[in-house]
Amino acid sequence: MNAKRNYAGIPDGYAQLEKAGVVLIPVPFDGTSTWGKGADRGPEAFLDASENMELYDIETESEVYRQGIYLADPVTAEDPKTLVEEVHRVTKGYIKRNKFVTLFGGEHSLSIGSIRAFNEGFDNLTVLQIDAHADLRKEYEGTPYNHACAVHEAAQTTNLIQVGIRSMDAIEKTYMDLEKTFFAHEMATDEYWMDKVIDLMGDHVFITFDLDALDPSIMPSTGTPEPGGLFWYETLEFLRRVFEERNVVGFDLVELCPNPANRAPDFLAAKLYYKMLSYKFHGQQDPS
Repeated sequence: MNAKRNYAGIPDGYAQLEKAGVVLIPVPFDGTSTWGKGADRGPEAFLDASENMELYDIETESEVYRQGIYLADPVTAEDPKTLVEEVHRVTKGYIKRNKFVTLFGGEHSLSIGSIRAFNEGFDNLTVLQIDAHADLRKEYEGTPYNHACAVHEAAQTTNLIQVGIRSMDAIEKTYMDLEKTFFAHEMATDEYWMDKVIDLMGDHVFITFDLDALDPSIMPSTGTPEPGGLFWYETLEFLRRVFEERNVVGFDLVELCPNPANRAPDFLAAKLYYKMLSYKFHGQQDPS
């Protein structure tokens, strides 16, 4: 991956770290996935798709790239433990520079590091996990830095709210707060699930969004696609409300496993990232 490229091909004036309000950290790592491989290619596919995306958002009537989006050097490592430590270090550094920090993976284990950094940077952090899988195992295949353990630490150290869950191991129930877990089969018949989720949140929210939360009919390009997921417009409605009603302090998007025969999911991921930024900065003046 060429780290010198600008996100979405935006002009250099909006891509410099000093002036950028947003930092995007690519994390092309796939060291512990257990079925479909390829999440390490996710960031590049996402960046390629972003360069072919219109930068005017119709819904918010804005061009959020004008806030400035700096594409950081990719974070890589030889093993998952080192990766988590590097993600933590790099993320924390940009938070200290008062940037709105975002990450794109890569497998979900990276979120152990990103959540750790945000939890140290913001008091009483709520972690909103949007995901098909509970990811609450204490360790898996001999390591606590597995993608199946992505939010185990967050369950102990933050206000973790899980949304869209429809696949888990029995052992994970011992770590799960059922009052803060929204299973997909229950959401399907509960018109008030969004209200209930938002009511459980504190002021500061970090979102970790595993793309397999989405239904595989619109997002087949994940390592472990699960039937019965979220669809595009309900996802956007939910995210828009979270951004409007709480202070979202950062987010990561993970688990895109690109398929060269179907580029649509890559574009969905690109559009989703840009939508989330558009919601975050909606109504704010362009710094330029």
